[in-house]
Amino acid sequence: MSKQVSTKASKAAKVSKTVKAWPKVALGELLCRSNEQAVIDATAEYHEVTIKLWGKGVISRGKVFGSDVVSARRVVRTNQVILSKIDARNGAIGLVPPELDGAIVSNDFPSFELRDASRCSVEFIGWLVRSAPFIELCKAASEGTTNRVRIKEERFLEQQVALPPLAEQQALVARLDALAEKTRQLDVHLDAALHNAERLLALRFHEAIANAPLRPMAEVAPLVRREQAIDFKDSYPELGIRSFGKGTFHKPSLAGGDVGSKRLYRIEPGDLLFSNVFAWEGAIAIAQPEDIGRFGSHRFITCQANTELTNAEFLRYYFLSDEGMLKINEASPGGAGRNRTLGLQKLMAIDVPIPPLTTQQAFNRLQATVAALKAKHAAIGQANAALLPATLERVFTTGGG
Repeated sequence: MSKQVSTKASKAAKVSKTVKAWPKVALGELLCRSNEQAVIDATAEYHEVTIKLWGKGVISRGKVFGSDVVSARRVVRTNQVILSKIDARNGAIGLVPPELDGAIVSNDFPSFELRDASRCSVEFIGWLVRSAPFIELCKAASEGTTNRVRIKEERFLEQQVALPPLAEQQALVARLDALAEKTRQLDVHLDAALHNAERLLALRFHEAIANAPLRPMAEVAPLVRREQAIDFKDSYPELGIRSFGKGTFHKPSLAGGDVGSKRLYRIEPGDLLFSNVFAWEGAIAIAQPEDIGRFGSHRFITCQANTELTNAEFLRYYFLSDEGMLKINEASPGGAGRNRTLGLQKLMAIDVPIPPLTTQQAFNRLQATVAALKAKHAAIGQANAALLPATLERVFTTGGG
């Protein structure tokens, strides 16, 4: 896969090297404001538009009945350039896709048409507005105080951009389109490989626990409380647990004088951790070596696996499985959010499957292999995601040079 990334990087370099210096023109020479007013039918439904930040696309915000539209709206058309006055400086700009032709927008979303398609390709503009240099241009055209910064249309249309000849635009678009398709294909390949790895892991786990005896948590991973004496002059770095099995994270230190009546408990690497208020949505983790010296409040349930019977890695996987989460939910009565609290006694009473240690260890080795694969794929995916923006920046920063 690294070879694929390297190949795409080479192609990206070629994209930026094939162009020559381009003359500068004002955006107002290329774009004109579209002012098609919407005639609203109270019985009809209309798409409204929202624009993702950082050039991520123009999408529907949902449909609205004409009878619910209380202020003036404009109509946008396919391939118009549309921007958010408030967030254009954060990359909220793009082309209207075909599926949003005829959608309605407020005056906070001005749209623009190409003046002359024989001079400027709409596909070229589509790539240009996604680039970091163009976002900087939008920042330069924005003004206002904090939280009220808006782009000024007149200033926006006065901004200068580099414009190559039409044939060169088309060649560049073809190369960028090809690069985008390659990055998309790699993303699909990475996702499919990880999905298959997760399916294999789930299959092997079900095989491991088939017909395994059940034992209560109180026996296999009892509660451990290491209460910390508080010194007002000291500080205590806290630990957090992400939901959906996403692991631990580090919170800021809590000054001893700010602890008050709060009780803190020391956490050790290898502990199986549950957030008693969010265990029901997968806030379950294992404390890592880098978590040493961290503390949790009474909201943390800390369990230590009986190594003669099981291990934290195997138990964590079980509790994050559908069967395990069902038992966690049953042990977390109440409504949503903080009203759903995992009870200590209820957790300790949960029966978990305990196959032979050798079976658990074999499964944990497979877990480690899949985790390493995920880390590798994440790094490749990160490089892949950065490739196209980096290419756009090289091309449009130099103005084609």
